Amino acid sequence: MNKNITLLFMLTSVVGFAQPEPIDGSKLSNTEKSPQKELSLEDAVLGYYKGLYPRGLSGLTWVDGADSYVYYTKNSYLLFSAQTNELELTLDLDFFKKDFPAMSKVPRILEFHSEFVLFREGNVSTLYYYKGEKAGKKVEIVTPEGAENLAFNKYAMSIAYTLNNNLYLANERTSQLTIVENDDKNIVSGQAIHRFEFGISKGIFWSPKGNYIAFYQKDESDVADYPLLNINETPGKLNSIKYPMAGQKSEYGKLGIYDVTKGSTAFLGLIKRKMILATGEEKDDHYLTNVTWSPSEDKIYIAEVNRDQNHMQFNQYDVKGKNKERTIFEEKHDKWVEPENPGFFFSKNGNTMLWLSEKSGFMNLYKVDLTNGKWQTLTQFDFPITSFIGTNETGKNTYVQATGEDGRQKHIFKVNIESGESTRLTEVNGTHTAQLSSSGRYLIDSYSSISIPQVSQIINCTTGEKKEINRVENPTADYKMAQLELGELTAKSGEKLYSRLIKPRNFDPSKKYPVLIYVYGGPHAQMITNSWGAGASMWMHWMANQDYLVFTVDGRGSANRGFNFENQIHRQIGEVEMEDQLTGVEYLKSLSFVDSKRMAVHGWSYGGFMTTSLMLRHPGVFTTAVAGGPVIDWKWYEIMYGERYMDSPKDNPEGYSKNSLLQYVKNLEGKLLLIHGTVDDVVVMQHNLALVQQSVKDGIQLDFFPYPMHPHNVRGKDRVHLMTKVLNYVIENNQ
Repeated sequence: MNKNITLLFMLTSVVGFAQPEPIDGSKLSNTEKSPQKELSLEDAVLGYYKGLYPRGLSGLTWVDGADSYVYYTKNSYLLFSAQTNELELTLDLDFFKKDFPAMSKVPRILEFHSEFVLFREGNVSTLYYYKGEKAGKKVEIVTPEGAENLAFNKYAMSIAYTLNNNLYLANERTSQLTIVENDDKNIVSGQAIHRFEFGISKGIFWSPKGNYIAFYQKDESDVADYPLLNINETPGKLNSIKYPMAGQKSEYGKLGIYDVTKGSTAFLGLIKRKMILATGEEKDDHYLTNVTWSPSEDKIYIAEVNRDQNHMQFNQYDVKGKNKERTIFEEKHDKWVEPENPGFFFSKNGNTMLWLSEKSGFMNLYKVDLTNGKWQTLTQFDFPITSFIGTNETGKNTYVQATGEDGRQKHIFKVNIESGESTRLTEVNGTHTAQLSSSGRYLIDSYSSISIPQVSQIINCTTGEKKEINRVENPTADYKMAQLELGELTAKSGEKLYSRLIKPRNFDPSKKYPVLIYVYGGPHAQMITNSWGAGASMWMHWMANQDYLVFTVDGRGSANRGFNFENQIHRQIGEVEMEDQLTGVEYLKSLSFVDSKRMAVHGWSYGGFMTTSLMLRHPGVFTTAVAGGPVIDWKWYEIMYGERYMDSPKDNPEGYSKNSLLQYVKNLEGKLLLIHGTVDDVVVMQHNLALVQQSVKDGIQLDFFPYPMHPHNVRGKDRVHLMTKVLNYVIENNQ
């Protein structure tokens, strides 16, 4: 617990409230400058585009193969030495015009290497050597119109890409070399599978030396079609997507290997018939996650998870024979196992790798001997590692991001791979993100806190020396921002909960203020952080300045507090989350300046589910609720996410039944507005329409507003309309 946060009082023997005070004693309101500008709701919603969010150095990144960093400013790319912090090279329009006389503007560079850059204009990717023996040379790689998921490899000097559902290769000699091609639209190659769960973000995996390409392929033949209506055509047209709902048939995944030299493709397990997986099991809809290449390219590893998601096998495959050789290790848990990272090799021999696991209750780092599957614990943190950053070129030290003792923060740690000794490299409290240079000698550390908009610095990994390279001033200094405070509560279970309270700029403790609670509540999300804005959207400041209190609690189930904090939702989604939100409500009622009869709640997606749950299952607590894109019945949500936390409807009928919100519509007291994008492919609109249908059956009046042709989130200028709708509804009805 932060020393600035002290216990205020105890409501019961198990529920305590801590005075919400700002971390480091700071507030986002900038009273010393007496700002004059009112923050409009349009400014608040479009704040990033209006320059009201801190903007650091654009495109700040390392140059691959050099201890140099680069960023973009004033129509130029500037390269600096990490050692001296001196400017090494300027790539401006004049620089490019020497070899590209027709160029009218500096191209957007996708990758920086020590001697060449990669940029793309239209369907042409250009490798341009800007220094070294090949300086001035250009290599053009042309891909067809519509090419997506481009993956470049510097050793093969080639780009793998997808076109429709198929996978191809392009280099300077050819633009469309087939890797795998199917006429069946149910067969999808080279794209992310399993709906982007398990840390999966792509479907193409180049081998370390560029001799092979591994790729995902999924067969969606058995996945149900789901109709989305396109109203922009006459007549309207249905767009069918594949959407596997909990308990129903899923997709079937495979992993293919393309030999770049031979131009041949085969699937792991010597696939000879469609629908047989890498394991040789027919129609086994388990999950192939986190592909890892060995440094020598002769082995490939897959973390394979069963459909129940409680058993993971880390399997080794032979690249040439395409057969499974053995299971290196396994992880099991009675709730769920969720590998979200590949293995990380720190030496070229390939016998030992690093692995992240939550088996201790927190995400920690382990060293695994691949010859016998034995683990060595490297970190023994009682807080979670949140990402793996990289390893230095000697293979002696590795670098991770972890929360440290305060789950609202993120810091950078150096870990010795032999001893496991760890050192925290970042000193300033806040949220740090880092990039490691290819040599592993330097880090780019960019951080912010609720009192620091953004700072970027270079850290010498050997000495720990830090050189600041950029500091962003407060972009809202001239605006009348609300007051923001972070605090702590105690759940009925005894666990610490983080809270955030935003008060009007001209807060008067003698007045009574209405409240809007903003809720998410689900896994893989954290609403409250020690970062600029503390995780709060800027519209919350606008709302607070309408004489409102805007309050948020990160309850059990939310991210960055450890596995045991998160997994309490298992098979009972919504239960402990509601309990923790109501702990927040009780805290608010204890404050003399809170009008406890005027409380509203709003959330989106999982937060929409929570909003609707709180309104219908705890009637009378809130006068008003606005639920966007809510899950109403978990049997209509996707398999991969839903079955992890709820198991299948067949295995957990009680859990699904209890948390289906249709049965609670008759309990509605007050005003409820439901909002949904009509082409939402994440939480399909069936959820909201079913709730509206049930309200008609029950004779209950509620409000519904669709956003035509918007997916799961309403973005762009239409978001101003959305937030105006949401907040006006709260203000008008929370009486």
